[in-house]
Amino acid sequence: MFNIESLVRNNIKKLSPYSSARDEFSGKASVYLDANENALGSPLLKWYNRYPDPMQWKLKEKIAFIKKVSVDQIFLGNGSDEPIDTLMRCFCEPGLDEIIIMPPTYGMYEVNASINNIAIKKVPLTSQFQIDLEQLESAIQPNTKIIWICSPNNPTANSIDRQSIEMVLNNFDGLVVVDEAYINFSRQQSFVSDLADYPNLVVLQTLSKAWGLAGLRIGMAFASKEIVGYMNKVKAPYNLSEPVQELAMKALEEVGQVNDMIKELVSMRTELEDDLTQIDEVVKVYPSDANFLLVKFKHSIEMYNHLLANEIVVRDRSNVQYCEGCLRVTVGTQEENNALISAIKTFKLK
Repeated sequence: MFNIESLVRNNIKKLSPYSSARDEFSGKASVYLDANENALGSPLLKWYNRYPDPMQWKLKEKIAFIKKVSVDQIFLGNGSDEPIDTLMRCFCEPGLDEIIIMPPTYGMYEVNASINNIAIKKVPLTSQFQIDLEQLESAIQPNTKIIWICSPNNPTANSIDRQSIEMVLNNFDGLVVVDEAYINFSRQQSFVSDLADYPNLVVLQTLSKAWGLAGLRIGMAFASKEIVGYMNKVKAPYNLSEPVQELAMKALEEVGQVNDMIKELVSMRTELEDDLTQIDEVVKVYPSDANFLLVKFKHSIEMYNHLLANEIVVRDRSNVQYCEGCLRVTVGTQEENNALISAIKTFKLK
């Protein structure tokens, strides 16, 4: 049975988190003399001389309304990489515990585990890029703390079978993290709506992809208030700057515009897939639920270099298990997609 207290590192349970001036006072006042700020202002705007809200309450309220969760179920970080790192620092004892990842998958799970001295067990996806449930079950050990599932998956672009994820959630007593960075481009239902059913579930999302705010670096983790509470104990005091919070608040008012962009990107993704499949050099275009395509070429390295010579940059994934001979191609603007297709058609093997 899942028990959050049995997962948390003992030193994190005992940790007294740093209390910033803005943590200790969260109301409104006319004179602020508590945080050693420069009262004369800044070279930019007057209010940038003040520290930002360390818990991002106004931004969380906007997100909570959109996602239909409570504010205390949201953790915000510097990109998805911060909640990934924070979860490992909260729940994995360095040198003792392990995580399970399912390659091919997002590389930062492994990187952060290595930084935190956490053992990494790899259970490769099947050749159809789905969870191998039997192999996963046999891989789980008492010191397995977190299972990472990327859906839609990066770099393969497909969604992981929902029933398989539910099977993992129902049968694993540690944390199951479902990374939904690309969920807005998929027809699959987000697991955010299932938080009440699975106390061991953490869902990661981002404003970098569908919302087009990669430059702001805002990652979101949705989980029980207990899990989020531990994450808040560990995070840096002011991990999202004031301009980032302001711009995100403004962007979240434009849900309609974002939905229109998503529809346009999905439509261009379909068109790009159709164009690629008609090119002889293309072996296969894998099904996509993301804003990119995994494309297998007859001569992937040569094609990659050919595109670079034409000032077009794609991602070489040919050295990743099950992605041999593949390039990852982001859906661009219509002009960029047309330039890509034109360049591919001019390819000749030397």
